[in-house]
Amino acid sequence: MSDTVPHVAPIVASVWKIEVAVGDHVEAGSMLAVVESMKMEIPIFATVAGVVASIPVEPGQIVQEGDAVVVIVPGAGVPQPRAAG
Repeated sequence: MSDTVPHVAPIVASVWKIEVAVGDHVEAGSMLAVVESMKMEIPIFATVAGVVASIPVEPGQIVQEGDAVVVIVPGAGVPQPRAAG
């Protein structure tokens, strides 16, 4: 099984919206979700390219600092360059 990379809530917040679905391919830098705390919207961006493996939260849910919001399998579904020849 591939390693996964959890993308976590940076602070205690409410999940405002999820921008991806399980199975989606994402690039590094893609917006995954937005959490809200004290009227501030805080985007969570992908740090790796890959495929969304799970979304263990839903909009409106309260998350603690460090809770996984979106989990990505890095490199999965990413087109690999062809060898020259």
